[in-house]
Amino acid sequence: MNQLAPPAPASKASAALARGLVYYGFWLLLLPSAKPADLILGALSAGAASWLSIYLLPPAAGGIRLGALLRLLPHFLWESVRGGWDVARRAFAPSMPLKPGLVECPMSFAPGLARNTFASITSLMPGTLPVADCDGGLLYHCLDTDQPVVEQLCAEQRLLARAFVEGQAHG
Repeated sequence: MNQLAPPAPASKASAALARGLVYYGFWLLLLPSAKPADLILGALSAGAASWLSIYLLPPAAGGIRLGALLRLLPHFLWESVRGGWDVARRAFAPSMPLKPGLVECPMSFAPGLARNTFASITSLMPGTLPVADCDGGLLYHCLDTDQPVVEQLCAEQRLLARAFVEGQAHG
């Protein structure tokens, strides 16, 4: 299969419709009331946002399974609280048990939506910060290289993989 071929029009149309419905749903959530003018403006805004999103991130770049992503929310919140507690404990400990350094995490995600999302999510988790994209992986600065940071990142990667539909790599 030629990876440079554009997606089929039906694929673009169905992706645009799905994205437009999600954008319109967000618009409706933000409305204090459902006045006809607001509903029309929301439909126009959702249409424009959908068109722009298809242009900036074509369906061939991959997709997100929204339900699977939402199921990750409790895990993400728990890990954020747990990680924040660990960072606070270390910061207030008299001996400051830190061994900062760099570790490389191998990536199963191709460059693109999934890898960028993974890097963004893990940058929010205390104690890890992606600093570079390496050959086949991401380089992370971490607070304690004695901890199983790479193993934890790989586990997070496997969980997040359930929420993505792989697409073509882009740079």
